[in-house]
Amino acid sequence: MNDASQIKAIPGCTIYENASLLERTTFRVPASASMLIDVHDANALPALLESSIAQGENALILGEGSNVLFTRDWPGVVLALRTRGIGIIEEHDDAVLVRVAAGEHWNDFVHWSLDRGLFGLENLALIPGSVGATPIQNIGAYGTEVGEFVHAVAAWDRITRKSVRLARDACAFAYRDSLFKREPGRYLIMAVEFQLPRQRELRLDYSGVREELATMGVAQPDARAVARAITRLRTRKLPDPATTGNAGSFFKNPIVTQMQAQALKLSNPDLPLWPVSGAHAKLSAAWLIEACNFKGLREGYAGISSQHALVLINHGQATGAQIWGLAQRVQSAVLERFGTVLEPEPLVI
Repeated sequence: MNDASQIKAIPGCTIYENASLLERTTFRVPASASMLIDVHDANALPALLESSIAQGENALILGEGSNVLFTRDWPGVVLALRTRGIGIIEEHDDAVLVRVAAGEHWNDFVHWSLDRGLFGLENLALIPGSVGATPIQNIGAYGTEVGEFVHAVAAWDRITRKSVRLARDACAFAYRDSLFKREPGRYLIMAVEFQLPRQRELRLDYSGVREELATMGVAQPDARAVARAITRLRTRKLPDPATTGNAGSFFKNPIVTQMQAQALKLSNPDLPLWPVSGAHAKLSAAWLIEACNFKGLREGYAGISSQHALVLINHGQATGAQIWGLAQRVQSAVLERFGTVLEPEPLVI
């Protein structure tokens, strides 16, 4: 029996050969894979991952594709988790432990938690993608990172070929970083456990949040009101991936030494800085890009959003290589003018 036949014989999997990936990423650039496997049942994963086709170096894990840019076709297999399920593991007076399947849509889960009076995820509303992708990037927005609420991650270790359960500390979360990002391709995340508090002080000090709540006429906000405010802010500031291909913020805010930050601030008084530690500070990548006059730029079908300088966009028929070429041009200009390296947030294939 050949590899494709083996996969077809596993219940809970759907296989496509020579599959288009155009609609599998939010950039919607043309790309294809030799084989695409949709996994609908988590019980199928052990047999699937033990097969030779899923163990090769050319096996790529794909969620909802909201943080990936393909610049070429993928020569191997793409595994796409479409698993579903949210369940409460433990309930306590102060918090609830929830297990969520990797294929669940992130924003749906955020609202699931808010509907049950749970706090913590309100500032992360409307971030696109699947739950399984959130620990990899340690997604963050408006003063909150998902790693604060991850209790553990259930994954398949493709090196040891065993199921593992990694506690929060073992995930090594950092700014837009984690163990899973540092060891790409090793772990296939199957589910994430979240410890969500029943009460928590709301984070309202990030730029624009209090002002948006005031515009909404909300004087005493709860978590649901904060989520609505964040949703309104994101909708206004960021192009909708459903209509304009993009992956949200394309570059990380660079972290530099305090000495570098102060030197840049001296020559650029308007440059926003945020302290990270006594020795380091975070710069605004959007400000750096806008200062180089890239905001709203368009080269053919590749461009940079006029709404937000951090967002690279597909105006309809851009290739991934064209978008990546524009990204590299931005990197070079920022490096030349400010001596600062911009690192991409998405995985660039």
